Amino acid sequence: MIPSPSRTPCVSRRGATAHGRFGARVAVAVVALALAVPVLPLGAAPAQAAAPPESFADLAERLLPAVVNISATQVSKKRRLPEMPQFPPGSPFEEFFRDFLDRNQHNSKPRKSSSLGSGFIIDPSGYVVTNNHVIEDAEEITVILQDDTNLKAKIIGRDKKTDLALLKVEPKKPLPSLEWGDSTKARVGDWILAIGNPFGLGGTVTAGIISASKRDINSGPYDSYLQTDASINRGNSGGPMFNLDGNVIGVNTAIYSPSGGSIGIGFAIPSAQARAVIDQLRKFGRTRRGWLGVRIQTVTKQIAESLELGKPRGALVAGVNEKGPAKDSGLRAGDVILTFDGKPVERMRDLPRIVAQTPIDKSVQFKVWRNGDNAKTVDLTVKIGELPDDVKTAKITGIENKSAVEMLGMTLAELNDSLRRRYKLDSRAKGVLVLDVKEGSAGKKGGLQPGDLIVEVAPDTVGTPKEFQERIDKARKAKRKTVLLLTERKKVRQFIVLPVI
Repeated sequence: MIPSPSRTPCVSRRGATAHGRFGARVAVAVVALALAVPVLPLGAAPAQAAAPPESFADLAERLLPAVVNISATQVSKKRRLPEMPQFPPGSPFEEFFRDFLDRNQHNSKPRKSSSLGSGFIIDPSGYVVTNNHVIEDAEEITVILQDDTNLKAKIIGRDKKTDLALLKVEPKKPLPSLEWGDSTKARVGDWILAIGNPFGLGGTVTAGIISASKRDINSGPYDSYLQTDASINRGNSGGPMFNLDGNVIGVNTAIYSPSGGSIGIGFAIPSAQARAVIDQLRKFGRTRRGWLGVRIQTVTKQIAESLELGKPRGALVAGVNEKGPAKDSGLRAGDVILTFDGKPVERMRDLPRIVAQTPIDKSVQFKVWRNGDNAKTVDLTVKIGELPDDVKTAKITGIENKSAVEMLGMTLAELNDSLRRRYKLDSRAKGVLVLDVKEGSAGKKGGLQPGDLIVEVAPDTVGTPKEFQERIDKARKAKRKTVLLLTERKKVRQFIVLPVI
């Protein structure tokens, strides 16, 4: 999000500076680049670079009327004043506090504040796309056209997870509108235009290229931004990013900037994602996302080696929801989802986005890698459900237990009714309980903590320390350096790699 003048910039959908979550992940460095001179075969000519457009004037003139400014007015809540303290009659403090409260009475009244952003018209009847943060908590929303016509807008729907919103105005005549483009065909290096309302200045056109695609800036579960070096600033939020055909391929949403101004790192929601969300907001007034019902994690190099997968790829299934669509598909914890509905899952974060965009009730084929005595790929089918509201997880607290077995620097115990009560574990919880982990031990290196449950030494389940030891001995005989453990912490399952030699 490119923040409005009234917002404090930070790296998220509410702005972009070095102080946010994304800033913590970005290192600024000075890099010396050597000049590389390619060696060409005799008679070969170097490839001709595409010439930049001579002018963007005709394109900008055509697009500007369909880009709007958005003014959102928020009303702050009335500030509650402290009560008058009780003093002895005639106390000088009584008069002092009464004067103080009288002077501050006017400051307790509700206040109005405004934020400015951008948007664009997608239908002549008056449907307008913008960012959710532009109109969030707004009491009144005004859409301002290029000719300074002011139209009151109502919210049709909004989606916080992608930071998109759809508005509707009632114009007296059809409005100029824009067409969606295909962001999947956009390539790094392609020219783009950005139009918006930076710093409240009104319709402003900037040009640049697509600097990168599929950027994850840690702002939400569906991050896959287009990055651009076009100048994008506060107030550009919700404005369109165009290709040279004049079609919208992105919604400008965030910037990275230590100062709050443009330094050539801006981010836009790709049209392939934005269009699907906006279509649902228009049809249902909310977003209906596909749901698989699994918990997944990243496939690291060590996990890939443990699963004999080769290079890290796909999404590792840490658990299957008992009430989710995937329960009856044959999917298991420990499987690695490689493709879904014909689309490759190159990394863990690809899967939630692909599933969310899959139509509800559609039967989908997907491919998984299943490790075991005979590692192989397996084809499965699942009927997609609708993503429900999030469910909160409970906490697990650990206490010390003396009657336990020690191995790999961990104190392990078999679950019983007493331990379940003491650790507040569900009656259905299964596995070997970790009571203690020594510093510098294999368990510590693997990331285990007291209170964890070891559910599997993949692909075999374990319920006692003896079974755990047998699986470790089996791995050592096979000359394996690590084993893959399925663990459960605070009712959330995940895989970790445990060194065994």
